[in-house]
Amino acid sequence: MTIQWFPGHMAKARREVTEKLKLVDIIFELVDARIPQSSRNPMIDEIIQHKPRVVLLNKADMADKEVTAEWIRHFKKKGITALAINSQAGTGLKQIVAEAKVLLAEKFDRLRSKGVKPRAIRAMIVGIPNAGKSTLINRLAGKNLAKTGNMPGVTKAQQWIKVGKELELLDTPGILWPKFEDQEVGLKLALTGAIKDAILNLEDVAVYALRFLEENYPVRLEERYNLSPVPEDIVELFDKIGSARGARISGRETDYDKVAELVIRDIRGEKLGPLSFERPSVPAEG
Repeated sequence: MTIQWFPGHMAKARREVTEKLKLVDIIFELVDARIPQSSRNPMIDEIIQHKPRVVLLNKADMADKEVTAEWIRHFKKKGITALAINSQAGTGLKQIVAEAKVLLAEKFDRLRSKGVKPRAIRAMIVGIPNAGKSTLINRLAGKNLAKTGNMPGVTKAQQWIKVGKELELLDTPGILWPKFEDQEVGLKLALTGAIKDAILNLEDVAVYALRFLEENYPVRLEERYNLSPVPEDIVELFDKIGSARGARISGRETDYDKVAELVIRDIRGEKLGPLSFERPSVPAEG
């Protein structure tokens, strides 16, 4: 399965991000804590170059805490500050400005020594679609200033937003790269909702999810769908889940489309608990 999604506004967004880079002091790179590598846009490193940055591991409540801690250590080894946050609930947001101040202390000290009056930190938020940028901005600002939605592609224009006296944010549309060299990256993005379901084969996504759960979270998989043991054959596995959850056609045959939908919905709805789909020891390549 080849997953590609690169609407025209995203190509425009890349140009705009590049053009506006000189206006900001720091980059806040928002990624999905469940897939920190796969939800990092490879273009971002190329675009922002040596700008200071903070990687924000959003939706951390939906991710495996131990794995998230591994990712934070991983980024630290690379000289990048990473923070676990939950923009929906507002958890961990106070750390963002504090870390930005630390990273920019030297720059602002130089400005003060030249007689420049203190000003707010100017930051640009970047990330792939549906990473939660608008929700984060609204939480930081304490107002509904940015459009939000649970569908990728909601934000399509740039806007400056003041966050108190200490921070000014430049929101940007979500940017997704034009082609996934590693199709597993596309499957992870599809599973976590970064790509519109309408353009996907959900059965392929569900097969990937079930195989991953079988290998990494077998007990949760067994308990959720009353499996003992988990069938090795994927068709049999679909049949068992279909039987357990009433996903049948005419009461007899398994409705495979329905099984795929409910597995994906269960994962996104945290019915199998907090899950992380990649570890820093086994990084995905985009």
